[in-house]
Amino acid sequence: MILTSINGIPLYSTLQEARTWATANRTNGYHTHVFNGQIGYMGGSTHSNAIQTTTTTSTIVRRNPTSSSGSSGGGGY
Repeated sequence: MILTSINGIPLYSTLQEARTWATANRTNGYHTHVFNGQIGYMGGSTHSNAIQTTTTTSTIVRRNPTSSSGSSGGGGY
């Protein structure tokens, strides 16, 4: 069961849930947080590690065809 989420990362009530999340998010290990007096388990060996696994940065470069700013002078035949 998810107790809460911290920075978008779920904090689970069981270690197994945290490990399953870690595997699904291509990381390993776990760490703990205390939430409402209860120990919760989070996937990723550290909180920074868990955040990095969920942050995907991608850069897409698109080139639009440029239109000619000069006159192309179509002549009437």
